[in-house]
Amino acid sequence: QVQLVESGGGLVQAGDSLRLSCAASGGTVTSYDMGWFRQAPGKEREFVAGIRRSDYGTYYADSVKGRFTASRDNDKNTVYLQMNSLKSEDAAVYYCAAAGATRFLRLPSTYDYWGQGTQVTVSS
Repeated sequence: QVQLVESGGGLVQAGDSLRLSCAASGGTVTSYDMGWFRQAPGKEREFVAGIRRSDYGTYYADSVKGRFTASRDNDKNTVYLQMNSLKSEDAAVYYCAAAGATRFLRLPSTYDYWGQGTQVTVSS
């Protein structure tokens, strides 16, 4: 069973950048499809980005496309979410998740394991 720990969140100003990390243990990130989700207060958890294990293909929500980049470092067993040009609407708790079976990346129900989340706050 893989454990996921996110880090890198914080308070930034609009237009700034942050890089979130998700360190995996008890399993390797190459064995899972990996996803990033976020949840703002009073809102449902929403898909941000995903990485397929098979071809390292990356997928993004329209709201972050061109600003966010998901990547994976197999040697460090870690996935990353580089977030540039942050907006106030990007503020949320960000979660990393791992899916054992290949299914629809954008659905939270696809994922078997979740991290505890890291808070991103964006001041305008």
